[in-house]
Amino acid sequence: MDFELSDEQRMFVKMFADFCAKEVAPLAKETDHAEQPPARQLAAAAAQGFLGALLPERYGGAELDGLSYVLLLEEIAKACVSTALTLNTHAALVCAPILRHGNEEQKERYLPALAAGEMLGGFALTEPAAGSDLEALRLSATRAGDEYVLRGSKLWVTNAGIGQLLLVFGQTPAGVSAFIVETAAPGVRVGYREKTMGLRGCCMHAVYFDRARVPAGNLLGAEGDGLRIAREALDLAGVGLAAISLGAAETALEEGTRFAAQRVQFGGPIAHKGAIQAMIADSATEVEAMRWMAYRAGWLAGQGADLSEPAAAAKLFCSETAMRVANRMLQVHGGYGYMKEYAIERIYRDLRAMEIVGGTSQMQRLAMAKMRFAAHKVKIG
Repeated sequence: MDFELSDEQRMFVKMFADFCAKEVAPLAKETDHAEQPPARQLAAAAAQGFLGALLPERYGGAELDGLSYVLLLEEIAKACVSTALTLNTHAALVCAPILRHGNEEQKERYLPALAAGEMLGGFALTEPAAGSDLEALRLSATRAGDEYVLRGSKLWVTNAGIGQLLLVFGQTPAGVSAFIVETAAPGVRVGYREKTMGLRGCCMHAVYFDRARVPAGNLLGAEGDGLRIAREALDLAGVGLAAISLGAAETALEEGTRFAAQRVQFGGPIAHKGAIQAMIADSATEVEAMRWMAYRAGWLAGQGADLSEPAAAAKLFCSETAMRVANRMLQVHGGYGYMKEYAIERIYRDLRAMEIVGGTSQMQRLAMAKMRFAAHKVKIG
């Protein structure tokens, strides 16, 4: 087994880290406090080709392999979780499904614009009565000549407020289907933006479809393919969420270690205290475990493997472990960790969302249990 990154991947890591130090980290605190979308960071990412990270060069993409994509998100999340999640939504939940399931006309029309940052993509799946239960979607898509008419609403649509393109899932006679919908289409209305505890740079909106008319040519795949497309996209996004959790946890650990080395109490730095040393050591151990879970999932994505179980495992483990690390490092800061002047406060709030977005920890456990018991012909859930 070879655990070493290739020369190209090491070059990527340096490039990603330099980019984040210059373009992302300096704006992270401002983005959070102002609750503004990371527009400048995204423009800079587009200029570097990162918005097309998973797309082939012929569509203007960077054509990163799965592990390199994980390395990109890890570095961005070290600097700003909101920026990393915005990019992962665009790349894994919109660009990748169109690349995999779109026809050539759809690819030529949308992928170059998505790669260049001329369009930003959002993922419209969740509904008021259908969160984790994907088969309970109520948004309807009715064929009318050479168009589909969409009626219904979606919640928590990441990137809707700043994006121009949505991947929308709705019920057709053949079952759940997926549609490429431009936000400027007649009958599409982007509603209120959710006020969130963390991820304050992410735009999560309600979107309303009031007899929205979508060209029949914007059906992605065939009618009834929607659940398969959604689950594949969520698996890939789950790998990205594991990477984001890893990157944020690394920064939390660094913040806590630095603070412990500098904070003087009882005649010396608190790093001399056994309780602090144990929290640092436990966190460092868990970060390394997260790293190999996330990296392996990314490598498998690059091999075209079935990501159902590895993505669920990596997302579950990394999101929960990162939260434990952030909690410990906030405790290392003591009262200072609860103050907005310190980065650990923002990281803690951001990481709390990682156990929810992209499928809660409970749903990841259920999915893994289903897969394990299926081998024994036991159906659960």
